Amino acid sequence: MKLWLLEPVNNPVNNKDNPWEPWFDKTFGSVIRAETEEQARQFAHDSSGEENDSEFSKEPWKDKKYSTCVELTGKGKAGVIIQNHESA
Repeated sequence: MKLWLLEPVNNPVNNKDNPWEPWFDKTFGSVIRAETEEQARQFAHDSSGEENDSEFSKEPWKDKKYSTCVELTGKGKAGVIIQNHESA
């Protein structure tokens, strides 16, 4: 298994097209254990906050326009390792 770090992109196209605005009730990062980037993005999507409910993007964790997915190293069972979620 591989570890993946998923985070929002630093500079979205514009704030009107930013699924993390407003900032509350959203997940801002996850460490995921999965075989592939696609699996990691699916785990992040399945455990996300309200960023999936954005009128601009229904799946920002699956879309490279909105999120990054960087491979880390590690072994273990597949699943979400840690999340950075902010609520109001």
